[in-house]
Amino acid sequence: MISAGVIGATGYAGVELVRLLLCHPEVGNVFVSSVSFEGQQLDAVYPNLYSLCGNAPLYGKSTGLLETADAVVEKSDVVFTALPHGVAEQYADRCVKTGKKLIDLSADFRFDKDEAVFAKWYKKNWDYPEVHAESVYGLPEMNRRRIASARIIGNPGCYVTSATLALLPALSENMIETDTIIIDSKSGVTGAGRNPTMTNQFCECGESMSAYGVGAHRHQPEIAHNCKAISGKPCGIVFTPHLVPMSRGIISTIYAFLKNPPDLPDDAACKAFTAEIRNRYQAFYVAEPFVRVLPEGKNPVTKNVRYSNYCDMQVYTVHNGRMLQIVSVLDNMVKGAAGQAVQNMNLMFGFAETAGLDMIPPAF
Repeated sequence: MISAGVIGATGYAGVELVRLLLCHPEVGNVFVSSVSFEGQQLDAVYPNLYSLCGNAPLYGKSTGLLETADAVVEKSDVVFTALPHGVAEQYADRCVKTGKKLIDLSADFRFDKDEAVFAKWYKKNWDYPEVHAESVYGLPEMNRRRIASARIIGNPGCYVTSATLALLPALSENMIETDTIIIDSKSGVTGAGRNPTMTNQFCECGESMSAYGVGAHRHQPEIAHNCKAISGKPCGIVFTPHLVPMSRGIISTIYAFLKNPPDLPDDAACKAFTAEIRNRYQAFYVAEPFVRVLPEGKNPVTKNVRYSNYCDMQVYTVHNGRMLQIVSVLDNMVKGAAGQAVQNMNLMFGFAETAGLDMIPPAF
């Protein structure tokens, strides 16, 4: 059994971590921290946790007292930081020096050794370059072996996870051209965070859809960074995120031209060609517990992965077989954030990779 701490436990990703850790079979204690609500009980902020943490918690794992970040670090074997960008470095440094592990859900450790890219997009230089030198990008399907021996993990972005998983087989097996890859993504409002803004108020986002950060979203360089790491060369990423009026979920539709597409004389040939690519995707992900490549005729739907750590995807060929189209869906709060962080924790401590993540998506 290990003890886990969550710094930033009252944000959406933070409280989702608490939800998962309270049910984790290998986690004995959960310690929580919040600057905004320090000294209060977590179930006073999130009443859904009533009786699950408190003076007599159902699971016996957490008092729910929101302590200082220093106290959480001291008591924990692994620390999750769900904080604004640029804050986690100090806790990573402390964890390394005291023999603990840290998994960060911000962007601080998502660019490996490339401080210049991070500084360009997040307007901050690194204060602790030595912890970045040993950090590992936490997408298990890409970096499982490195994650297992790491002390510092940068958890991927939610949009980035949906796009990278969709592109990973195509780039790994050199199926597509890399000069132009178009990614159209749509996210629920939890992706905008818990703090109220004009963007996430109901009257602003209800019964409406909008693109935002067009050509300048912070996840674009992260996607490009991943695609280059997979393919070995720069990739031309065109990424457009959208806000949709649902609480959680992401759907990404990706378009890329296929390399050396065959001459397909009719619909039957197109269908057979698509089936061949789908088979390659299914073979690529056959051993991955949380990636489901759907069978022919089944389209990815966000509700089918809700509250789970699954990423569902489907592949299509369009433009008379010259272009590959991939659609992927995931829950931005689970596989896109807290669930993936727990998956990384499982790998780091040698637990079953699916431990604490065997949630079945609800039917509706």
